[in-house]
Amino acid sequence: MLRARIRILLASLIALLMILPASASTGKLDARLQAAAANGDAAAIALLIKQGANLEARDESGATPLLIATRHNHVDAARVLIDAGANVNAKDRIQDSAYLHAGARGHNEILKMTLTHGADLKSTNRYGGTALIPAAERGHVETVRILIAAGVDVNHINRLHWTALLEAIILGDGGPKHTEIVRLLVNAKADVNIPDGKGVSALQHARQRGYREIEKILVKAGARQ
Repeated sequence: MLRARIRILLASLIALLMILPASASTGKLDARLQAAAANGDAAAIALLIKQGANLEARDESGATPLLIATRHNHVDAARVLIDAGANVNAKDRIQDSAYLHAGARGHNEILKMTLTHGADLKSTNRYGGTALIPAAERGHVETVRILIAAGVDVNHINRLHWTALLEAIILGDGGPKHTEIVRLLVNAKADVNIPDGKGVSALQHARQRGYREIEKILVKAGARQ
């Protein structure tokens, strides 16, 4: 009876010892994949994926290798990860995904890849905004054009009660880039009369800031006082 128990314990111990190295090895692969993503090493990423590294392994911020590569705008690295099946909508702890981050930062090549690989156009960031809203705020004209063409809702309202149009005016500088963005949004049927949370309209914000060209665009589009 005692010998049988000893044999069972030994078998369990051997099985545990066999499992532990494999787990440790997998963890190292995942860490190396994250490092390769941060460095933009596409060749290393491809090799590590073949070796069994987890495409969706998270770092301390909750970011996947794809989001890590996107943060650095490593296009080739992102391409390898996306082609291998990385989730373009996987979010970190502050609700950023590769799709949302690429849109917000104007990383257009990566953004286009996420759009052709299942990007959720309705997904929102920690402020409750779509990718279009921060793109409009930061003056990323081509990004705004891409997102409008993809079908992102131009009238989505975030938690600050701002649309992309309002954010382009309130947080923009009124220069050529933000003026063009306002024009693009208006042409895409953005509602020029949606006010902010305090009832102030886009037209009023433009006038308060002296953005004359934007004011003309809004008035022509039917903006009310």
